[in-house]
This record gives sequence, structure tokens and C-alpha cells, in this order.
Amino acid sequence: MTQESDRRAPSGNRMMRPRKYLMCRPTHFDVTYSINPWMNPAAPTSGDKGLAQWKQLHDALVDLGHDVSLVEPVPGLPDMVFAANGATVIDGKVLVARFRHRQRVDEAPAYLEWFRRTGWSEVKQAEHINEGEGDFLFTGQEILAGSGFRSDLRSHDEAREFFGRPVLGLTLVDPRFYHLDTALAVLGGDEIMYNPAAFSAESRAVLAERYPDAILATEADADVFGLNALSDGRHVVLPRAATGLAARLRERGYQPVGAELTELLKAGGSVKCCTLELRA
Repeated sequence: MTQESDRRAPSGNRMMRPRKYLMCRPTHFDVTYSINPWMNPAAPTSGDKGLAQWKQLHDALVDLGHDVSLVEPVPGLPDMVFAANGATVIDGKVLVARFRHRQRVDEAPAYLEWFRRTGWSEVKQAEHINEGEGDFLFTGQEILAGSGFRSDLRSHDEAREFFGRPVLGLTLVDPRFYHLDTALAVLGGDEIMYNPAAFSAESRAVLAERYPDAILATEADADVFGLNALSDGRHVVLPRAATGLAARLRERGYQPVGAELTELLKAGGSVKCCTLELRA
């Protein structure tokens, strides 16, 4: 894939806004089943390495000035480290996930309990299959909502009604990029970066029209989960191996921050998967 030339001029005054995130320590991380193409139970994994890499991400976010809370990991739920899938939080409202695969179903009660215990007043579990910020990304104005592999199309209407925000549905077609946050990252209110090959032709057309200045990922950067990234308006935390995206971000005035989450990638997750934004 070739990259179109930028139409947006580089900006030297990107403003960082401190965020609040929820994360889950990978105490029980392992790959014991396969529910996406990245997972191979026969391949060796290291819990110690996964924990060390996760801790580096956690500390990097704190060092950048963000507030990070922790939900207690539950034994027997190795994918709970991917906190982004646990819920979507906008305007103080919490829509907790309803997972598609039985291996992850029991994560939802843990997130419900955490939000209720920590004082969030409007908390509801989704009625339809909805995998949280894995498939629902908030731009500040609208919700970009993915479907095709995990979240049910009906969950888009449910999110629109619950949050009172417009929802733009996008269809994923490549099973390697089974959640929206593996194929697209929100950089700011009107800026995104994404992998066109991960979307249906109709969704590609919608994205091209809505975001003509988007950064388009190369196949190489997409394959290392470079789009599973996190932006605070100035810093963009993304996998260190996504060097092409890092260069493009610098051209736009962003400051890329490399993270090494190769062990967690064995379960199909990286930077964004590990972080759920708490928007009060």
C-alpha cells in the first residue's frame, strides 16, 4: 500500500490533555485458547515478560501525566489485561461489555462491580454483544463503532441511545483486525489513523470522505498492531515496531512514544487494548 501525501500541515503546538485510564495487571496472562488469529496455545508465553512489558506501559502513562486506576485481575480470565474491552465510558456514563466468546464472558461482572464500587452512578451492561472500546472509539464528537467479528450491529443503536451521541458504523473484513481499535486510532477530534485494508469498501469510502487527512498505515505497521495506539492530543503511545507510523506522526507535530508489548500481542492485544479511558 502506498501512502498519500499529507494535506494537513505539521503542527508544532499539539496540546496534551491529561486523561484517566483503567488498566488490569496481567497477573493471570496466558494463551490457553484461540479466539482470534493471533492466539496459538501451542506457542510458549511468558507471564513474567508480559507483566514487565505491561508495567513499562503503565509507568509510561503515569510519567506522561495521566491518572491510571487498576481493576483487580480475576483468576481464570487471562484476557482481562485487555481492559479496553471491558466497557465504554463517555460523559460519566458506563456501558459495560457483553462479550461474544464464552472464555471472556465472566470479565463483565468484574467491570460492573468495579464501576459501581468506585462511584460511577450510571452503569449498565450492554444488552447486545458489545466489546467496549475494542469496537467503540470516541472522537470527542461522535462514536466510531466497529462490527464484523465481535460487536453486534444492534449494539451501535444501543450505544447511540445510551450515550446520546452520533454513531458511525464501520465494517471490519480482515480477521487479523477483529476489533476496531486494532485497525484505527483516534488522534484528536478530527484526526485519525487507520488501515484501509481492514475495512469494507463502503467503510473505506466513508472514512475517506469523513477524514480526508487521515494517516494511512502501511501493511508493515498494521501487522505489528501499530494502530492499537493511544493519543492524549500530543503524545501517541504505540508499538515501537511501527516505525513508519511514528515518522508520520512526527510530521504531524505529534510526539510518538514507543512501547514494547510483544508478549501480549501473542493474545492479539497491545497498547490500546490494555487501556480503557474513563471520561467523567
